Amino acid sequence: MSTSPVILLLSGSLRADSSNEAVLRTACAVAPDVRVGAVLYDGLAGLPHFNPDDDTDPLPAPVAGLRAVIDRAAGILICTPEYAGTLPGSFKNLLDWTVGGTEISDKPVAWVNAAAPGRGGGAEATLRAVLGYTGADIVEAACVKIPVDRGMRGADGLIADAGVRRQLGEVLGLLAASGARRPVSGQGRRAGVTPRRRDSSPDH
Repeated sequence: MSTSPVILLLSGSLRADSSNEAVLRTACAVAPDVRVGAVLYDGLAGLPHFNPDDDTDPLPAPVAGLRAVIDRAAGILICTPEYAGTLPGSFKNLLDWTVGGTEISDKPVAWVNAAAPGRGGGAEATLRAVLGYTGADIVEAACVKIPVDRGMRGADGLIADAGVRRQLGEVLGLLAASGARRPVSGQGRRAGVTPRRRDSSPDH
């Protein structure tokens, strides 16, 4: 019996009633329509500040949990705000914790820019730079701009617009198709071989 590929959804915002999280919660809602599973990560606030000295086994429990859900996912969809021209510090911290592992290497990744037209470019540029460094597989066709404002959300907090929901379904489908072309959970490692971690930057 086959199972649906699961896409991990990462919000870059800790803000209550965030538009970015509304986008991802809407993606969760439409995922069954395109026969894709979706899991929204909720551990951003619990991650410790990145310290290379702590990026050793045993990892801090929240970090081990993050890497485990990344490892199991067929792909990753990110929706993050821009703050001071770049990523929010809390989300950059999450990405820093992925550098020393191999879980995100070759993983299909895309993002939704939910900012107003003409904004969010700094966050996108930083995402592209950091994800490129980690070896993630950026699925260009799935990186989209979907400007969201509060008026687009229904009483349930989700985006009701049929066009937006259809676009999110297409993004999930593209990530799932990309993930289906590579092994999931184990990343194609040879049995009995422990992959070498990348060294984290000593400047952190």
